[in-house]
Amino acid sequence: MTTTTPAAVVGPPGDVPRPPTTARARTARGVAFALVGVVVVVLAAVDLTLGTADVDALDLLGLLAGRDDEALAVLVASRLPRVLAALLVGTALGAAGAVLQSVARNPLASPDTLAVNAGGYLLVVVAAVIGVSLPLPVRGLLAFVGGLAAAALVLAVARAGATGPTRLVLAGSAVSIALASVTMVLLLVYSQETTGLFAWGSGSVAQSGLRTVTQVAPVVVLGVVALVALGRRLDVLALGDDAARSLGLDVRRTRVGVVVLAVVLAAAAVTVAGPIGFVGLAAPVLARMLARRVPGLSAHGAVVPLAALVGCVVVLAADVALRLLVPASSGTVIPTGVATTLVGAVVLVVVASRLRDDVARSRTANAGARPATRRLVATTAAVVVALLAGAVVAALLLGDRLLLLGDVGLWARGRSGGLVTFVLDQRVPRVLAALVAGAALGLAGTLVQAVARNPLAEPGLLGITGGAGVGAVLLIGVAPAAGVWEISAAAAVGAVIAFVVVWALARRGGLGSDRVVLVGVGVSAAAAAITTVVVVVTNPYSTTAALTWLSGSTYGRSLEQSVPAAVALAVALPASLAAARTLDLLALDDDTPRVLGVPLGGARLRLLVLAGALTASAVSAVGVVGFVGLVAPHLARRLVGSAHRRSLPVATLLGAVLVSVADTIGRTVVAPGQLPVGLITALVGTPYFVHLLWRTRRA
Repeated sequence: MTTTTPAAVVGPPGDVPRPPTTARARTARGVAFALVGVVVVVLAAVDLTLGTADVDALDLLGLLAGRDDEALAVLVASRLPRVLAALLVGTALGAAGAVLQSVARNPLASPDTLAVNAGGYLLVVVAAVIGVSLPLPVRGLLAFVGGLAAAALVLAVARAGATGPTRLVLAGSAVSIALASVTMVLLLVYSQETTGLFAWGSGSVAQSGLRTVTQVAPVVVLGVVALVALGRRLDVLALGDDAARSLGLDVRRTRVGVVVLAVVLAAAAVTVAGPIGFVGLAAPVLARMLARRVPGLSAHGAVVPLAALVGCVVVLAADVALRLLVPASSGTVIPTGVATTLVGAVVLVVVASRLRDDVARSRTANAGARPATRRLVATTAAVVVALLAGAVVAALLLGDRLLLLGDVGLWARGRSGGLVTFVLDQRVPRVLAALVAGAALGLAGTLVQAVARNPLAEPGLLGITGGAGVGAVLLIGVAPAAGVWEISAAAAVGAVIAFVVVWALARRGGLGSDRVVLVGVGVSAAAAAITTVVVVVTNPYSTTAALTWLSGSTYGRSLEQSVPAAVALAVALPASLAAARTLDLLALDDDTPRVLGVPLGGARLRLLVLAGALTASAVSAVGVVGFVGLVAPHLARRLVGSAHRRSLPVATLLGAVLVSVADTIGRTVVAPGQLPVGLITALVGTPYFVHLLWRTRRA
């Protein structure tokens, strides 16, 4: 059966290549390679002149005359290794992304969207935690094994991209978040054993010497040469599985071989510079945009090396831009991967906004819903309320110090001892913050899924959570003394801006299209990169605290910080219940609400404003917490059906249960240490999300 994928305006990997047939085509191809090569040389030369040492371009030119030993030492020790690492990483990721897009027939496939980078990073951190000092080849092998396992899982869940770009990107995003959450837990719990790996995890081409580059370079060169040699097979594979088989190509063996080589290249890049984001997505897309305008560049024998060159341009340009905008003399060092993530996020948004919608979209926001009788609904509601009560009791009693119910009763009457009073004075505000934030996220997720008419949508995947995080972190960095209401307002503004951007870019297909989810993933990635920049630039000495907050944390919360979320819930829940019928209609299609007189634009705007306010208030209460807005609505629909007058309150309660339990686990399992609540929800929510994708992968 031949698989197809929605085509991209920028040139889908599945286009049938047209090999050059004339001298004019060969000349045009040579000119294109020469121009890109000149750009690489110029950027590399500029990068060599930048750094902390007082060595400029004139000093480096003086080396040609054989003088200035200090300049030579600086060049050999840091600047040349950095430039060579950028070239190596760009080459590896550009070539790997190009062939992954071809094999998956998906313009959004890359080492990032297939979780290759996240899998490699995790195993390297695990090795550091074990305490084994590994030589470079073994570390590279670990990165390869982790990346290959992650890519295999993503491709299995997404049926190798046969079900379209949305499922592939969402599966990759979910697996990446889960692996990143495990990695973050290890970094926080074993901070001494993993010293230096946190910054390395953002992706940096900074090197201390040529040893790493010289050891990895042969692997990258051989990998790219092997992929170029397989170019003809990839050209045949682009014709479709049936056509390729009829021409004698072993489709399965070709796919496996190409994926293995791509993962080897991605693992080599991780070994040199850490997981540098989205180069493997941006470089092939830009290369194919050029290939559409130059005869003779469509064949894989030309596209693969061209994507490798463009990858060098992306990494070098990002490194140069960062070093010019934020000079190293200021003491602020922003990882190169932050800039490449911004570039890749823009490319992802552009490609996603131009994708054609899937022809058949049989699933709506009511996916997973089951008919429910009144008795079942009442029983379910009672069970959920009991679960919530149990979660609250467990949250009050468990932690670094175990308490009894009698201790809580004495505290409530003001008669507890000093130690119990101190513990509960600290614990009660954070329990309340977890409850109101979880309830707000559960309600917001239900609204977003109904309005977007997509069961895979949630505030985090639509960029709302990321935008709220940017707004809050920016205010904290600029005005550290800002109060709760100011932070909540900043988070609300960021959430609104993020969703306006998503809506504006995806408006062609309406909020019911898969396009909005893909654009939201891109905006979320951009928001994460911007947040990292804000944290490093405005408050570099509080990076750990800020990133802990960005992982979702109830540590040190006061009762006042829960007030915005409580107010938002008090307003939004009754308003949402009053609009339950409208939500039921919006979750069906566009025509039914119009026939019944529902103004689609106004209704969607009001409901999304409620969702944005709820998300922003939750962010101000506990920081960035993901997947609650996805899992809670799904569980609610499976328990009480799709009618929103039933699912809205149940989803709200389930959201409170999820965050409360996650917070209790986070401050109990490693007591007296603590794990951010957002990491726990990601570890719990991601398997559910992957299960959901797997269960519906043939839908």
